[in-house]
Amino acid sequence: MNKPHYSYKDTVAIGFMLFALFFGAGNLIFPPALGQAAGNHFWPAIIGFLLTGVGLPLLGVLAIGLSGHDHLQSMANKINPTFSLIFTVILYLSLGPFFAIPRTGTVSYEIAVTPFLPEVSGGFNVGLLIYSIVFFIIVGWLSLNPSKIVDRIGKVMTPLLLISLLILLIATLFNPLDKQMKPIGDYIDNAFFKGFQEGYLTMDTLASFVFGIIVINAIKYKGVTDKKKIAKATIKAGLLSSSCLAAIYLGLAYLGTTTNYAAGEANNGPAILTFAANNHFAILGNIILGFAILFACITTAIGLISSCASYFSDMFPRYSYKTLVIVFTIFSAAVANIGLNQLITISVPVLTMLYPLAIVLIFLTFADPLFKERVDVYRWSLLLTGLVSIVDGIKAAGVPAENLYEFFGQYLPLFNAGMGWLIPALIGAVIGYAISFARTSDSTSLKEANQ
Repeated sequence: MNKPHYSYKDTVAIGFMLFALFFGAGNLIFPPALGQAAGNHFWPAIIGFLLTGVGLPLLGVLAIGLSGHDHLQSMANKINPTFSLIFTVILYLSLGPFFAIPRTGTVSYEIAVTPFLPEVSGGFNVGLLIYSIVFFIIVGWLSLNPSKIVDRIGKVMTPLLLISLLILLIATLFNPLDKQMKPIGDYIDNAFFKGFQEGYLTMDTLASFVFGIIVINAIKYKGVTDKKKIAKATIKAGLLSSSCLAAIYLGLAYLGTTTNYAAGEANNGPAILTFAANNHFAILGNIILGFAILFACITTAIGLISSCASYFSDMFPRYSYKTLVIVFTIFSAAVANIGLNQLITISVPVLTMLYPLAIVLIFLTFADPLFKERVDVYRWSLLLTGLVSIVDGIKAAGVPAENLYEFFGQYLPLFNAGMGWLIPALIGAVIGYAISFARTSDSTSLKEANQ
């Protein structure tokens, strides 16, 4: 029997698959909006965005690949089984039917369909209803057979997506529509931290825990079973994916920063993209952009639905994978009809609470050899991180608690910049290490005294 051979072509296919899974609705609409608002503070803003939009997702995938865990919940179990279950369920629901999956339908509708429809103000959006039904029927059908995801996404849809985007971005590079303007809002004084937080909205760091599992399973499906080889293949695929993401983000943000005054009232991602595409290529530009967003959203929705269905079917064996694919598809189609702005507004507080926990968990996983798997390091670091991120989430939700926010802003460094959890995370790690070290020393002394 011949040994399985994992080829360079497999690395490219899986790397493109991972890129396509990551590159969905939010990835297309947020960089242009950032570029426009950041203006001549473009570079600190985009660097902050790339850290959370590319760097952290890459680390998340590598954390799964290098840790040897085949599930997020098993990786978080060392902290506390209850925390692990709650965190994982909330993460999957946020990435799944509550926010990310419906967003793929609403964004693709606004960019790929709305430009070709007559303007309609007020009332129920019948066009979105019809589109969401057709869109999610296609996504649900493709999600029913996850073993073919690599072939369908990595070899077919991703090249089409990249070609569509490159046509638009090359046109922008050689023929920018306008010059940079002055930054607005938080980009005036905190461009880097604002860009860092904007990366949260892509949800890619959270998704990396889920997509990392898909990558590992895809590698195993190619016949690779050795853990070191799986980790090596994961690194290669992750680097290819992150390189593509970084290049596209830079291009989209540059598109946004060069459509400032020309775009007029087009002050959000979908409007900026539609305006730029139409100005460069007229109706053909809207068609190109429509294909790009359609492919991006379909591939992301497939990955998220299949991941959520796999996770919850393992949790509730009485419900089959195919049954849950159908349930999540129907639910997501219904939620999509809430509309894009409402979905983003609802998701921001949840992401503000979840993201710091995910970031700290990733870095603790990489630093694990340094503190030799001391559980108290995880527990205390995540506890203090969670306390601050809850306050951040409450603030993002617009809950009136000015005295609380003023107190945190006065005594907690970086709180007003949205990074108040950073110092508590480090302090918690030190406290956890000290407690764990003291326990180990007491246990050793007790053994020596009894000998």
